[in-house]
Amino acid sequence: MTASVGINKSERAYLEIKSKITDGSFGPGYRLVLGQIANELQVSVVPVREAIRRLEAEGLVTFTANVGAQVVATDAREYQYTMETLSLVEGMATAMAAPNVTPGDLVLARSINVEMRECLEHFDPKRFTELNHEFHAVIFEHCSNLHILDLVHRGWNRLATIRESTFAFVPGRAQRSVEEHDHILDLIEAKAPALEIEIAARSHRLATLHEYLEYQKSQQS
Repeated sequence: MTASVGINKSERAYLEIKSKITDGSFGPGYRLVLGQIANELQVSVVPVREAIRRLEAEGLVTFTANVGAQVVATDAREYQYTMETLSLVEGMATAMAAPNVTPGDLVLARSINVEMRECLEHFDPKRFTELNHEFHAVIFEHCSNLHILDLVHRGWNRLATIRESTFAFVPGRAQRSVEEHDHILDLIEAKAPALEIEIAARSHRLATLHEYLEYQKSQQS
């Protein structure tokens, strides 16, 4: 773990631990030993404890008596619940953000979507997923309701604990996802009713979930 400049010790510990969780270095169920992490970061245990409490609040870490802090384990049901919840809050966040999305934002979002389309030629699920997050963030970060925006961030953070991209299992979904992005942007640009934008964004998220669940069923049959 490398030190970051210009931020306090607790923030640095938070960023370092979160990075290890999202890149898979600290996998589901990994036990977070405070003293060990503190030694690696060359700080006391206090900022590490503060960082872990913050990650626990975000749903990335769980604390159990006699066990300590562990990276949250995920399963198919947890993924389903997270995606269903995210479809609701992200759909609303997208609709609320729409009036605040500028022409420049639309240009940026479309350029990201172009890169996603180009990514389909030599498909890289990890990179596609990163671009997907960037695309949606351009829009939903304009949501004026900070409570809803916080729930969106929590949902994305929760998904980050699932190591492999959904698109790795259902690559055909990637093409449809890019097309749905275009549709959402068209609705925002046309200043469509908020409910229409919300339903489009919600359906977009649920479509990914449904295709993944179908894949899971096919593997079990």
